[in-house]
Amino acid sequence: MSSALGPPSAALRPREDRTTADRVALSAATARGAQTRTEEVRAWLAERRRAHVFEVTRIPFAELRQWRFEEGTGNLVHHSGRFFTVEGMHVVESDGPFGDGPYQEWQQPVVRQPEVGVLGILAKEFDGVLHFLMQAKMEPGNPHLLQLSPTVQATRSNYTRAHRGTDVKLIDHFLRPAPDRVLVDVLQSEQGSWFYRKSNRNMIVETVDDVPQLDDFRWLTLGQIAELLHEDDLVNMNARTVLSCVQYPDTSPGALLSDAQLLSWFTGERSRHDIRVERVPLASVRGWKQGVESIEHEDGRYFKVVAVSVRAGNREVVDWDQPLLEPVGLGVSAFLVRDIEGVPHVLVHARAEGGFLDTVELAPTVQCTPGNHAHLTPEHRPPFLDTVLDARPERIRYEAVHSEEGGRFLNARSRYLLVDADDVPLAPPPGYTWATPGQLRTLTRHGHYLNVEARTLLACVNATAARPRGGQ
Repeated sequence: MSSALGPPSAALRPREDRTTADRVALSAATARGAQTRTEEVRAWLAERRRAHVFEVTRIPFAELRQWRFEEGTGNLVHHSGRFFTVEGMHVVESDGPFGDGPYQEWQQPVVRQPEVGVLGILAKEFDGVLHFLMQAKMEPGNPHLLQLSPTVQATRSNYTRAHRGTDVKLIDHFLRPAPDRVLVDVLQSEQGSWFYRKSNRNMIVETVDDVPQLDDFRWLTLGQIAELLHEDDLVNMNARTVLSCVQYPDTSPGALLSDAQLLSWFTGERSRHDIRVERVPLASVRGWKQGVESIEHEDGRYFKVVAVSVRAGNREVVDWDQPLLEPVGLGVSAFLVRDIEGVPHVLVHARAEGGFLDTVELAPTVQCTPGNHAHLTPEHRPPFLDTVLDARPERIRYEAVHSEEGGRFLNARSRYLLVDADDVPLAPPPGYTWATPGQLRTLTRHGHYLNVEARTLLACVNATAARPRGGQ
């Protein structure tokens, strides 16, 4: 006889797998991989660059073969109707719940890609230590083209072969994984300033099966990846966002705000922002001008829309063209960091962006391209920007230049920093609060709480906290 709660034979499972956190900690503390030494990764990436033909050439819009400006709207669309489009976005934002706060309004081009992609990393134990299968993947917008990427990095159009290319390698591990093999599975946002409501499925799936040894893939521990995160332009954005969702053990005794208080503050921030977003035709976007080779802001700020022709020998399709967004200038994303009663905290910002699914996500203390604000007086520049830019070397706990998503953005690079700020008050300005890395890791179990820049910095926090053993 069955009950309303399930059959009599149903077995309850623990709500938390505490052994996974211990296995994660061991992998983070292990810098000597079972198959690849950390110092060999650079040479391996260089060898994979030489093994394939990689070529990216800027072209005028008129030379795009697979894309066109749609009649009527002027939107930039693929001839198949798949992949993504470049459209216009009209944003009206007020900080008051009834539209009575500070007011901003603007229009801009934006990438709209409604399909959910898969960013998946395969995990497996070697010698009792979790290793993660990383790919040497080419993206047309990446500096140096090839970077360390997830095992699988594919849109639905990719893995359903809308491009008529080859199959996405190892995708089957992520489409229907066994529930007891899933370590991470959560929808996360991408850049809300450049994407319209874009989400990807961030996954880590463990396997006990034999995995083919492929030239473009290597198994690495979390400790090895932590070392590589200190190098510029090496670990790509998609790998960083997935790695930020790994649940490291949290040994801190407490936090300035309890978890309930932090969530209440965040809910209040979401409630007080009134943001109205409308998709508009690209041809009608005010303040932007279209030329032969680019669409750019009339003041030369923010970013451009450009076109490229691509050849890549190790991709599912070896020859294609596409539009890319190209930022103007090097960005800065930074957490201010201070210890509160011996517990590290970071200063997070409840940031509204036009492309977010739900108005506000937690962001770095500073997230901007400084050149876009150089013409402003200090009181009108982003809060704490000068604190970060003027930080003395001894106050910088972490610094590296990382590039953003190379499949949609061209040479989009930012300095990522963790900066000591003991002089910043415990009661920061409205829209900011202190949180521990452990609290942020807990929030990454849920989608649309931390933006992609904050998730990169969380991965960097994890990298600085790792205490590798066994050398490289």
